[in-house]
Amino acid sequence: MSEAAGTKSEKGSAGVRRALPFLLVTILIDAIGIGIIVPVRPDLITELTGLSLSEGALWGGVLIFIYALMNFLFAPVLGNLSDRFGRRPVLIAGLSILAIDYVVMAMAPNIWWLLAGRTMSGIAAATFTTANAYIADVTSPDDRAKSYGLLGAAWGMGFMLGPVLGGLVADWTESTRAPFWLAAALAGANALYGWLILPESLPEQNRRPFEWARANTVGAFRMMARYPGVLGLLGAMACYQLAHDANPAIWAFYTMYKFDWDAGDVGLSLGFVGICLIISMGWLTGVAVPRLGEKRAILIGFGCAGIAFLGYASASESWMMYAYTVFFALVGIGSSALRSVLSKQVPENAQGELQGAITSVVGLTAIVAPLLMTGLFNAFSGPEASPHVPGAPYYLASLAMVVSIFLVLTFIDRVGTKPSDGTKQ
Repeated sequence: MSEAAGTKSEKGSAGVRRALPFLLVTILIDAIGIGIIVPVRPDLITELTGLSLSEGALWGGVLIFIYALMNFLFAPVLGNLSDRFGRRPVLIAGLSILAIDYVVMAMAPNIWWLLAGRTMSGIAAATFTTANAYIADVTSPDDRAKSYGLLGAAWGMGFMLGPVLGGLVADWTESTRAPFWLAAALAGANALYGWLILPESLPEQNRRPFEWARANTVGAFRMMARYPGVLGLLGAMACYQLAHDANPAIWAFYTMYKFDWDAGDVGLSLGFVGICLIISMGWLTGVAVPRLGEKRAILIGFGCAGIAFLGYASASESWMMYAYTVFFALVGIGSSALRSVLSKQVPENAQGELQGAITSVVGLTAIVAPLLMTGLFNAFSGPEASPHVPGAPYYLASLAMVVSIFLVLTFIDRVGTKPSDGTKQ
């Protein structure tokens, strides 16, 4: 066995054992930090602005938009910084900035401070990019889908726990600021944990200079175009993500409108969605992908999601939303396998750039999807809608999954599933 192969083997065992728990906690805390402020955001906005809830909702939209925009713009920057300086310092710096940011928001005297805080959060939370690059560094190609699935499960668990923690802490302390202090403590503790135990995953010889031409969304996609088929698969990722984002955009509105659910019903149903995704990404991915192969795993996962969206759109009874959610959760197998395939197409010193491009895709859909899906719902629901099709956003989501499957079938055989030879670019 060559020295390089031995090094990779070592990273794939000891490196994973030391790093994976930290990465899972990092993603968990990132997601908790996003969700923990959801229950208090309306009250905090009205407190800071003096506006009514309906008027304050506009500021709520601005806060969501600025977070997604910063994530979209800065993911390639952090990815390229991690290719230059290593994954460890970027991860720890991002968590440290998040901790400071939550303190800023906890002390915000006006809405502009809160807006500045969400801007910082959007930048720092792009550490998801670096965490995925770290996974590519320390895992063998055959194990990446499973590891990406675990990261996805951690994100789902955090997004599910965040609002619960935020609501409980706010009620217990009778303060709209307390959840921010808790988020700051969690991020700070994780930064310290990483500083004490996290090893570096990217050796000096595999690093490359930082260049602004690469460290932006346009530059990242231009560089990805140098690898055959990668842009096509990124397009498939974009279509999948657009469809996926239909749920957070309109789930509550759609189920309240069509089935007369209340907030409790919506919360329970979203909890069920989270549990199904955790099982799919945290356990089933590791079992299914090695047996199915990455191509079939993507097609089956994305196909099941397309069926689920059609089911949501045409559901006539409340229980059907739960039944189709089981199909929807299988998308986690496909998305993890697709990310694994993409990671094998670029050399080790470009993993950060690739993950930055993927995160930019996710950030772009996070900007577009809420406006698109809520606009469709508004246009095709209500007594004056003609035709009356409140499920229109889900029909669009199903169509997006069909396009994603088409792109996978078109491009995956061009890229193959073998890892890149590691040639530096």
